[in-house]
Amino acid sequence: MSDFDLESWLRTRRAEIDALLAARLTAAAPAEDPGRLVEAMRYSLLAPGKRLRPLLVLAAAEAVGRASDEPLRLAAAAVELVHCYSLIHDDLPDMDDDDFRRGQPANHRVFGPATAILAGDALLTLAFAWLAEAGAAALAATGDPLVPQSTLRAIAALARGAGMSGMVRGQARDLAEPPPTSLQAVERLAAEKTGALFRAALEVGAAVAGAGPAQEKALVRFGTHYGVAFQHADDLVDGDHVTTQTEARQRLHALTQAALDAVSLFDKHAEPLRALARRLADG
Repeated sequence: MSDFDLESWLRTRRAEIDALLAARLTAAAPAEDPGRLVEAMRYSLLAPGKRLRPLLVLAAAEAVGRASDEPLRLAAAAVELVHCYSLIHDDLPDMDDDDFRRGQPANHRVFGPATAILAGDALLTLAFAWLAEAGAAALAATGDPLVPQSTLRAIAALARGAGMSGMVRGQARDLAEPPPTSLQAVERLAAEKTGALFRAALEVGAAVAGAGPAQEKALVRFGTHYGVAFQHADDLVDGDHVTTQTEARQRLHALTQAALDAVSLFDKHAEPLRALARRLADG
């Protein structure tokens, strides 16, 4: 059994991400803030959160042997920007119509739907600027001619996970179709609406870290299984599953084991990923 201290790792890495988000959004704020746009962005982005998706970016990069540094953290934070944008838009009256998020009133309840939409748009577009900036910083620091190619791979991965073949597709399916009534339908929706961004987080980490083809394939498999498992775990907590609790738990454990199997080729540097999968399986 590994003696890896997940709690310590989470505290350290989460603090790094939180500090970067606060500093960056403060530094980027213009002298004027028409319509309270930046205030609305900061309101949702800096609300307390688990930061799980950027943590998975860092864990994927660590599995490949890439030490945490500013460009890597900036790339990880870009994934959190996309996640935050999706939460703001999901809560809107014409979407899921939720009044609270992360223990506080939803963005549109404080700033109005129009500003909430613009805040989400701004966070989404800022994510790709941060990814590009992360690549430029890595190239300046290392001079590695492969950095531009890795950066493009990361940008493409995040766009796929966030867009019409990923998270947005899942939201469209959720709005346009009746609630799923079978395990297969639940997992199809989960793979799109929730899992796609988890997979993208692993792809971004792999790309930024310069993972080889076999390593990247393994990390993508981890992200794919982990993302659907996460939705099962979330549904079990909420009592919102279409199958029996026993079947849902069996699928949760099968998916987390598949995620663990996917990263079997990595050494001890992949312990953060393994520990996160085990924690998900244990609830």
